[in-house]
This record gives sequence, C-alpha cells and structure tokens, in this order.
Amino acid sequence: MKVTIKYFAAMRECCEKSEEILETDAETPQQLFEQICTLYPITLAMDTLKVAVNEFYVDFDTPLSDNDTVVFIPPVAGG
Repeated sequence: MKVTIKYFAAMRECCEKSEEILETDAETPQQLFEQICTLYPITLAMDTLKVAVNEFYVDFDTPLSDNDTVVFIPPVAGG
C-alpha cells in the first residue's frame, strides 16, 4: 500500500524532508516507524513520539489503510 508520511521538527531533520509517499507492507504505525528507521538515521525513540493518521491521534498498533496520511510527532521544546 502507499501512505503519505509527514515529518516535523526533529523527524524532519533526521529524514531531511518534510513529506514523502512510501510504498510499504507495514500494517501499523509501529511497523511503519520501524521501516523508516531502516531508511533514515532516526535518533528518536518511538515512545517519545505521538502518531496521527488522517489528522486523528491514534495508537501505534492502529491498522493502516492504503492512502493514509501518517504524521510522527516528536516532542517539541520551546521557550
């Protein structure tokens, strides 16, 4: 299936892009994150991230569907 992945903050820095369409066999955001970690030098632990699918926060074991948009949201510090 194809999914659109959007990257923000530290994830964008690791992947050096803000968005991509990826052909994947991943069935959940967890599997997709694990796949992304094989493609890019991700330095963030999954347990520090939030994930949204089609603009809704979901758990990492939520099933993915073709043409979903997935956003991995890292912690953001500000001041």
